[in-house]
Amino acid sequence: MMNRAALVALLQLLPALAIAQPTDLPRTPWGHPDLQGIWDQTTGTPLERAPELGAREFLTEEEATARETERFQAFDESPRPGSAGNYGSQWRDGSRNALTRTSLIVDPPDGRIPTLTAAAQAQLEARQRSRRDHPADSWVDRGLWERCLTRGVPRLPNNYNSNILILQTPDVVVLLNEMINETRVVHLDRRPHIESTIRLWNGDSRGYWEGDTLVIESSNFDDKQIFRGFPVGALRLVERLTRIGPDQIDYRMTLTDSRIYSRPWTVVLPMTQSEGPIFEYACHEGNLGMKGILAGHRADEALQ
Repeated sequence: MMNRAALVALLQLLPALAIAQPTDLPRTPWGHPDLQGIWDQTTGTPLERAPELGAREFLTEEEATARETERFQAFDESPRPGSAGNYGSQWRDGSRNALTRTSLIVDPPDGRIPTLTAAAQAQLEARQRSRRDHPADSWVDRGLWERCLTRGVPRLPNNYNSNILILQTPDVVVLLNEMINETRVVHLDRRPHIESTIRLWNGDSRGYWEGDTLVIESSNFDDKQIFRGFPVGALRLVERLTRIGPDQIDYRMTLTDSRIYSRPWTVVLPMTQSEGPIFEYACHEGNLGMKGILAGHRADEALQ
């Protein structure tokens, strides 16, 4: 019969033994976790938690179902006066991920974007005034996505085209976003980042493995790239991808930018494997949409 001391020692070892157990998650021939395939980030969970939910991290299944129903009904509501409307629910993908979370933000614990710095708040107000008073004086007043240049990084899922194709070699991971078909090549050989004077739409990404988690660190973003209303030139982005099941990846990104935010913040975006395929994203053929936006604004000016 096992004595008390031996029993206590065994119980203390159990957590470590459980962690050390081998898993049946797929691996590449060279031993890295296999992240390859097409992964869908579609979710109806809001980025920020509604203030009235307080400290609640999760909804009940019934509450989550009701939220998704209301979300889809809103797509089919009549457009506000003066608006051409948007895609109806028939063009949208249903949520596949984070269904019961109250927010995609998991840190800070309140599920909200951190307080802005005073300089960032002033910058935001100036940008809002510019957008109101000069919405389309020229094409440069419109966003890069609307101009069919880039959707940008960091990226939150849309209601469609939210798939990511991941490919791997021993030294490189490639991520192709279905939206605008943008590709990032992430080197894993610990090479240094490019010179700080070189700026890229999607930043300069370097990756490494931390156990079974792929960590991607990105900097050198072009300040013309805007995320949530702010330029990302000083942003440091850290992404973590961990395969947690046969068809699930836990994806988390942490944003650090002391120009804008009072503290770093983290978003979780679970990803579910999809059969695909990845579709062509043609934006608006010939950029005729931009021609219409500018012509419409000229027509508005003529009436004033």
